[in-house]
Amino acid sequence: MLLLIIAAQTVGMASAQTARQEPLRLKIVGGLADVSQYVRYEEPFWRRHIEEASGGSIQAEISPFDRSGIRAQEMLALMRLGVVPFGTVLLAVVSNEEPEFNAVDLPTVNPDMAALRRTVALYRPHLEELLADRFDVELLAIYTYPAQVIFCRDRFTGLSDLAGRRIRTSSVGQSEMFAALGATPVVIPFGETLAAVRSGVVECAVTGTLSANAIGLHEVTTYMHSMAITWGLSVFGANRAAWAALPDSARTLIRRELGTLERQIWDAAEIETVEGFACNAGLPTCTNGRRGQATIVPVTEADQERRIRLLTETVLPGWVRRCGEPCVDAWNARLAPALGVTARLD
Repeated sequence: MLLLIIAAQTVGMASAQTARQEPLRLKIVGGLADVSQYVRYEEPFWRRHIEEASGGSIQAEISPFDRSGIRAQEMLALMRLGVVPFGTVLLAVVSNEEPEFNAVDLPTVNPDMAALRRTVALYRPHLEELLADRFDVELLAIYTYPAQVIFCRDRFTGLSDLAGRRIRTSSVGQSEMFAALGATPVVIPFGETLAAVRSGVVECAVTGTLSANAIGLHEVTTYMHSMAITWGLSVFGANRAAWAALPDSARTLIRRELGTLERQIWDAAEIETVEGFACNAGLPTCTNGRRGQATIVPVTEADQERRIRLLTETVLPGWVRRCGEPCVDAWNARLAPALGVTARLD
């Protein structure tokens, strides 16, 4: 009998030890497939790094949202329901329904990376509140893609030369901005941009500097402006119930490692913005793309003045009309003091 008891206790202890050693398994929905942010950073982080950093106690599977059967517009709703416990949300997409989220990446707000970093730092606490209060989502990281700039088939010397041209855009805010410049905006999916320029459906396009090179836009355009129109921000977060269910040690480790990942993605976006310009222009510093022959159009003083007018007279008022009083309050409390531009309801 004593031997049976000891044997039973031994089996029980072994089972408990096995249970303790069973790793946490997380399912992650990441950003856009095939772009540098996902391939070089998000996917390796979740498939390998988090397991190594946790000593094998955390394992994760990740798939890009555009190959997961999930519409980007539905991501926040699915996270609120817990259907997607950990997911990446493109702010420009969800802002069609929730415009307050996209204050940090409205066209003309961030003409360079320094401005973007400042804007995001100022608005980040408000994003945390919005995600928690409206969608029961815990904000864990904010990512950015490289700068989105204007490419054109024919010569131009600044923003004022874009009047009368058909321009590929990807958002309402971009469309409003180019309409104010006298251009004709045409919303076209990224994957159809090259064909649209090549066939003459549009004469210019707004897209990322290095992603444009990747799809061959440098082969059909000859000029690109050096001012960032937008960037393409996304937030990574967790359903708060799923997050709370993790052990404290796991939450601490994931937050710490995601902080490092976020910095890597931002630094890469800054480097790839410059790399995109270099490759499209055929400069010797191009190392990760194909060399084109485009001319880089510098940002002039007139462009800077026009940018501020577009922001104050078109972009910001259009956003306020879509968003209402809560957006006015958020903008004026968080961003107006630094940007020197106040939002007002008509």
